[in-house]
Amino acid sequence: MYRVWYSTESFADFIIDNTELKSKNVRKQKLYESDANNPRSFHTMPDHIRKILYLDSPDLIVEKEVEPIFSIEVSTEAGTGHNAFQRFARIAASVENDVPAFYIYPEASIVTRRSAGNITWDSINPSIFHALEAVMGIYSIPALLFYFPTDFRDIPNAEESSLQSSKGIRYDKNIIKYSGCPDSTDREMKALFKCINEVIDKTNTSVIDGRRNLLKSLCIRERRTFMQSEAHRKSNGKSIREMSPLTATLEIPTEYLLNYLKQYEKGGYEIGELLKNRDKTIIYQVNAKFRGDPYPGAIAAIDYLLCREGKTYEDRKYNLILAFGLIEADHENQIISFSNKTKKSSSIELLVDALQKSENHNLLKEDYGNLRNFEIPRYYMQMRYGSTYSKVKHIRVYSYFADAILFPDGSLWRDG
Repeated sequence: MYRVWYSTESFADFIIDNTELKSKNVRKQKLYESDANNPRSFHTMPDHIRKILYLDSPDLIVEKEVEPIFSIEVSTEAGTGHNAFQRFARIAASVENDVPAFYIYPEASIVTRRSAGNITWDSINPSIFHALEAVMGIYSIPALLFYFPTDFRDIPNAEESSLQSSKGIRYDKNIIKYSGCPDSTDREMKALFKCINEVIDKTNTSVIDGRRNLLKSLCIRERRTFMQSEAHRKSNGKSIREMSPLTATLEIPTEYLLNYLKQYEKGGYEIGELLKNRDKTIIYQVNAKFRGDPYPGAIAAIDYLLCREGKTYEDRKYNLILAFGLIEADHENQIISFSNKTKKSSSIELLVDALQKSENHNLLKEDYGNLRNFEIPRYYMQMRYGSTYSKVKHIRVYSYFADAILFPDGSLWRDG
């Protein structure tokens, strides 16, 4: 028996009806993304699904007899700059659990710039292909991107598209049953359906063995080759270091970071071994008020593009640091500091405030006698996982990927 966990039921029907799932015994079930957003329902999610949701929730998860076989994330946003990485943490969470991930994203979207008075196509950032390739290289599990159908290739002049109001996006013609879904007749969607069918076939006998051998499958290899060629074609000769989000990174000797953190070494405390064991450090600079998207997905991508050599953060070649502000390196004194161009709104108090608000979802501080019946299983879930699923998404992602988070008025870091 197959179970399709969905955020939007129309998309679940779209995938079922266009793949071999239509001939299977399939049950649909609502996917609840977190304890923070769905406090009355999230604890009902089975543990093997929750494991994929520890960073963020994809749009669809398909399982076969309590083993997930693939997940799907879909977006219609313009993919310039950091935007293509907005959902990347969801993909990473799936693949890190040995579950293949499919990403549906427009090759380009129409953007109207009123100040400039023009209508243009904003193309996808090719760095996303490099990031997906890096994930596949480490886990040997598919992480494939398929273009959400658009007018882009057929009508390169955005002003000539009749779909300007929908950003040039081509939706399925069955707008009643498949509302908001991609055009199923498009070649990109046919390629997706083919790969999904391959996953269904390869996991028919053994889900775990089937998932591990998927990269050998011809249609998966063909898609991977297509993605590599798209990365090369769309880069226009630029190296990945010249593209976002890597243009927002700074590489320094780790000694500079340690000298900066020495201000916290008081009362006999010393910084732990984790940071010290890596000679170099990558700092991702976000010169903005503390917040979420698109930065959580971007730091996840930076980890795989520049730092990660193994399956956990302990397997990084370089430290990965998130800084809310602009960082300057003082090579003479071998230390870093925040630039005076850092926005004044960058404050650790905003992070602390978000964490404290998350604690409103924590039942563990309640006496048992005060719990309502429907809260008891949620209380039990929190007994095991604490506030893991109760924190907002961006805090979960930042604390998972960043070895340290720096603000002008405070810092957080790992010791091990």
